[in-house]
Amino acid sequence: MSLFVRLFRTKSVARIQADAASGLSDHETGSTLAKELTTFDLTALGIAAVIGAGIFSTVGNAAYSGGPAVSLLFIFTAVACGFAALCYAEFASMIPVAGSAYTYAYASFGELVAWIIGWDLILEYAIGNIAVAISWSEYFSNLLSGWGYPIPPYFRMDFLTARRGFAAVNELLGQGQNLEAIRALEGMASQVTAYEAWLNAPRLGGLPLVCNLPALAIVTLITALVYVGIRESKRVSNAMVVFKVAVVVFVIVVGAFYIQPENWKPFAPNGVAGVLKGVAAVFFAYIGFDAISTTAEECRNAQRDLPRGIIYSLLICTLLYVLVSLVLTGMVPYTKLQVADPMAFVFGREGANLLIVERIVAVSAVVATTTVLLVFQIGQPRIWMAMARDGLLPKVFARVHPRFKTPGFATIVTGFLVAIPSLFMNLTEVTDLTSIGTLFAFVLVCGGVLILEQTAPSAERKFRVPYINAKYIVPAGVVIAGLVFAMYPPARAVARDFLTVTPAAGESWLGAVSHKLPFLVFAVGTVALAGLCFLKDLSLIPVLGLLLCSYLMTELGIVNWLRFLGWLAVGLVIYFGYGFRHSRLEMEARKQVSG
Repeated sequence: MSLFVRLFRTKSVARIQADAASGLSDHETGSTLAKELTTFDLTALGIAAVIGAGIFSTVGNAAYSGGPAVSLLFIFTAVACGFAALCYAEFASMIPVAGSAYTYAYASFGELVAWIIGWDLILEYAIGNIAVAISWSEYFSNLLSGWGYPIPPYFRMDFLTARRGFAAVNELLGQGQNLEAIRALEGMASQVTAYEAWLNAPRLGGLPLVCNLPALAIVTLITALVYVGIRESKRVSNAMVVFKVAVVVFVIVVGAFYIQPENWKPFAPNGVAGVLKGVAAVFFAYIGFDAISTTAEECRNAQRDLPRGIIYSLLICTLLYVLVSLVLTGMVPYTKLQVADPMAFVFGREGANLLIVERIVAVSAVVATTTVLLVFQIGQPRIWMAMARDGLLPKVFARVHPRFKTPGFATIVTGFLVAIPSLFMNLTEVTDLTSIGTLFAFVLVCGGVLILEQTAPSAERKFRVPYINAKYIVPAGVVIAGLVFAMYPPARAVARDFLTVTPAAGESWLGAVSHKLPFLVFAVGTVALAGLCFLKDLSLIPVLGLLLCSYLMTELGIVNWLRFLGWLAVGLVIYFGYGFRHSRLEMEARKQVSG
C-alpha cells in the first residue's frame, strides 16, 4: 500500500456507525458517556455558544464599520453558516459520534485531512476560549467596579499589556508630560491603567506579578463543572441561556421605543467594504453551533435531535442578532458604537439613560460569556477523545471517568490549556485566527457531504440535505458574475482595483501581491467547482456552503492565512511524529501484512 493511499484512507461510515452502536466504551474502564441530552438541551447549548460576547461587544465595532447595514451582514453570515449547518445536520444524523468535523472528515476525505481538521479544531475551541476567558474577566471586573468592589488592575490584566503600557507612558513622562495630561490623550487612558498596574504590582524577585486572576478563576470553575458531568453542565447552561435570552429580548422590546429612524440613514455609510470589514467579528459570534455535534454520544436520540438542535439554535440566534443590531443602530448613531459594551452603552447617559437596564445588561454579559466557555470546554475534550480512539493521540485522552461518565483526562488538559494562557496572554487578534479555523472546518464539512453523496449514497441518513441539482445553476452563476465584473462599471472598478498592485508605504511588491492571493485561489477554485457541478450533478446547498465559507476566509487577510498555515504545519509535524505510526488503521494494515 503506497504512502499516499495510507495517508488518505477513510474510516467507512458503516464502521463508524457500528462503533457507535456498540457504545464506543473506554476499553480500559468499560465506561461510556452518559446519554442525557434532548432537542431542547442541544438547542440551548447552541444558543449558549452563539449568543455570547458577540452580541454584547463585537456587534459595536461591526456597526461602527458597516453602519445599520451590519444587520445584513448577520443575515449573510447566517446564510453561509446555515448551509454549513445543514451539512453538519446530515453528518450528525449519519455519524452520531463525538468527533464532530474530525470524524466527518475521516469518513469522507481520509486520515490526513481528519488529523488536519482535528488539529484545526484545537485552534477553534481552545484558543478561542482563551479569548472568551479574557473577555469574561473584563466584563466581570467592570461589573464589580460598578458595584464598588474594584479588582486591582495588576490582577485583571495580562503581563504583556502592562509592560507595553508602562513603556509607552514612561516614554511620554520622559518628554516632560504629566500623568493626567497623558491620560487625557486619545487612546491613552488604558495605557495609563497598564502603567499603574505595572508600577503598583507586588514584586517577586524584582519582577511585577501581573496576571489575569478572574480569567483563571472562571476557567477553573467551568472545567470542574464539565468534569463532573454532562447532566450538571446542561442544567447550568439551560438556566443561564434562559436568563440571557430573556435579557436580549427585553433589550430589543425596550430599545424599540427609543429608536430614532434618522439614525438608520445612511443605511450603509461605508458601502459593502465597510459592512464586510466586520465579517471576522460577526462570524466569531456564530462559530459555536458546531460544538453541538461534539455531544453526539451524550444525546438520547442523536440522529433525530442533533439536526434539530443545530438548525433551531442557528435560526433563533440569527433573529436575535439582526434585531439587536437594528435596535442599537436605531437608538444612537452608529459612529458612537465603537465601545467595549455597546448594548449597555445605548442605555447609558448617551443613549436612553435607563441606568437600571444598563446594569442588567452588564450582568447578562457576564452570564453570556460564561455559557460560551462552558460549551467550548465541553467540545474540545470530546474531539480529543475521538482522535485518541483512532490512535492519533495517546489513548489516555480517550479515557472515560467511571463515575462522572466524562472524558476526564482530556477535560483536565483542556482546562490547563485555556487557563494558563488566559492568565498571562493578550490575544488581541485571536478572533480572526479562530474564525479562519472554523471556516476551514465548515468548508471541509460541506465538501465531505458532496464526497459521501458519491462514495456512500446508500448510507443511512435520518436527515438529508435537500437535493437541488447544481449542474446548471452554479456554472450559470459564475458566468453571470464574470459578465457583471466585465460590463457593470462599479463592478469593473472593483475588478480593476483587484488587478492593480499598489504596495503600501514600506511594503514590497511581493507583499502587495500576497494580499490578493486568497481571493485569487478562491476565484480559481470557484471555476473548478462549477465544472464539477456540471460533470457530477452535485447538490446545490453543500456547494453554496463551501463557496460562501471559502469567500469569507478570503476576507480575513493574508497575515491570518500565514498564521493559520503555520499552525497546521506544527500539527503535521506531530501527526507524522506520532499519529501516523499509532493510527488504528495503520496498525491494522501492518497486522494484515505481517499475518
